[in-house]
Amino acid sequence: MAITRGASIALIACSVALASCGSLNPLSRGDNAASAGTEQGIGVNSFLWRASLDTLSFMPLITADPWGGVINYDWHTPAASPNERFKATVFILDTRLRADALNVTVTREIRNEAGQWIAQPVNPQTETDLENAILTRARQLNLAYAG
Repeated sequence: MAITRGASIALIACSVALASCGSLNPLSRGDNAASAGTEQGIGVNSFLWRASLDTLSFMPLITADPWGGVINYDWHTPAASPNERFKATVFILDTRLRADALNVTVTREIRNEAGQWIAQPVNPQTETDLENAILTRARQLNLAYAG
């Protein structure tokens, strides 16, 4: 079987791309990028990334894009309020561990008497509290890495 020039170039490009993938573990020691909280192969701050997954681990995960910095969670119904549900999206916007590098959005729905889910406003403090919890966990991970 003959390999065309185009196929050879594609094969080389894939090999280079795979070779450049790094660990997604924020606590693994790597090159100097790790000291800033970034790892080769992840496009955002690894401490914020891991802290987001840890903090919202009680919610079902839909998608996680470590290169784009977006984590989507599916509906979660608290046991204490079965007629209310929440879903969340986390946006990590930077490679640095900064408060303005994180944005959490929450959607809330309430089930009416007919069994239909109706969108309801979310208390803005809920999103702020989640962001603060993620930032606190990210700082803990950063301190654990530095130690």
